[in-house]
Parts: sequence; structure tokens; C-alpha cells
Amino acid sequence: MLKKESEILHLFAKEPWKRYTFTELKKAAHKKSKSYLALVLKKLVVNSILIQEPVGHLPVYALNTPSTKTQVTAGFVLEHDAWNKKHIPYQDLQEAIDKISLKGCIFLITGSYARNQQRDDSDIDIVIIIEDAAEPKKTIAELSHFCEMNIPPMHLYVFRNKDFLEMLLNNQFNYGKEIAKNHFILKGGQVYLKLMDEAVRRGYKG
Repeated sequence: MLKKESEILHLFAKEPWKRYTFTELKKAAHKKSKSYLALVLKKLVVNSILIQEPVGHLPVYALNTPSTKTQVTAGFVLEHDAWNKKHIPYQDLQEAIDKISLKGCIFLITGSYARNQQRDDSDIDIVIIIEDAAEPKKTIAELSHFCEMNIPPMHLYVFRNKDFLEMLLNNQFNYGKEIAKNHFILKGGQVYLKLMDEAVRRGYKG
């Protein structure tokens, strides 16, 4: 199912707070065929991955973020997309991931590498989001030496779930909101979408 629908689903998963009309989605996906897009949307709605709601006379589509099925499916799409970017040094990032003892964390990159605007002297900005009961200092200790010595160097940030949520819900622009707007998720896509579902339910609108 995902082979045909993943490109459309990725638009929703990348910014899970967004809602699209058919026309907006057609433009965002750069699709000329209305029938193709209509078929993809119908399949995703039937499979409860997307929600279709009437707004005035137009249907509006949104990611069904409370659904575990959606979190698993869309989370996989995010991870699959991230692991297939040609400009990212995956061997280094895999080695960093292997050094983390926590199992349920989110591992993503942001900054210039996530925008594909990196230079030869650019650091890789790594963000790890961990459970509230975990200790950020432990994760930092596991990775700091490797990140500093790697070429290119990795700039490491570690946040608890609650700290990331607090940044998203804060009225001021901050690093958490920048992360949400600009990232590639290499691990924990399902966990990330579950966290974003909570943020959206509490008022986050991107």
C-alpha cells in the first residue's frame, strides 16, 4: 500500500498539524492528475490513516494522529524518507544511534543538513528526545566524545518529552519549534508522531 501513497502521506507526517484541501494538497504534492490524488486520498481515508472532514463546501484532509496505526505507518514513512537522502553521512549517524542505551528515544537531525544547505565546514545538528523518566546527562555522556571527534562534528541536543512539548506550546519562537519545522527522523518516528499528537491536542498549530 505504501509504495504509491507514501509521497502524499509524507506531506502529512512531516507537518502533522496541517490540514489540506484537495487543491492545496495537489499543489503541495506537485501532482497534475486529479484522479490519481483522489484515489490515494480515498485509500488513506478508508485505511483510517487520514481523516476527511467537511469545512464549508469543501472536504479537508488531516493526519489521524491519535491512531496507533497512523503513528506506526506515518512514522515508518518519515524514517524511510530520512534514510534515503544522498547527502547525509549515514554511517556516522548509525554509529551514534548504536551508542544510545535508551530504547524508546527519538533520533533526528535538524539544521543545515535537514535543509540540504550544509557546507564542507557544517556541523550535523543531532536532537535526541527521551522519555521523561530518563536522564539527559546520561545520553550526553554516551555520545559527547564521539560527536566532538566525528568528522564532520556533531552538535548534540538532548531533551525530555515534556521539555520538547513545553517548547512547542510556548508562545515564543524557540528551538523546539525550529526542530518541528525542519528535521529528518532516523529513529522513533512513531514516538515522535505520538508526541506531536499530544502537542496538537494541546493547541500547537505549527
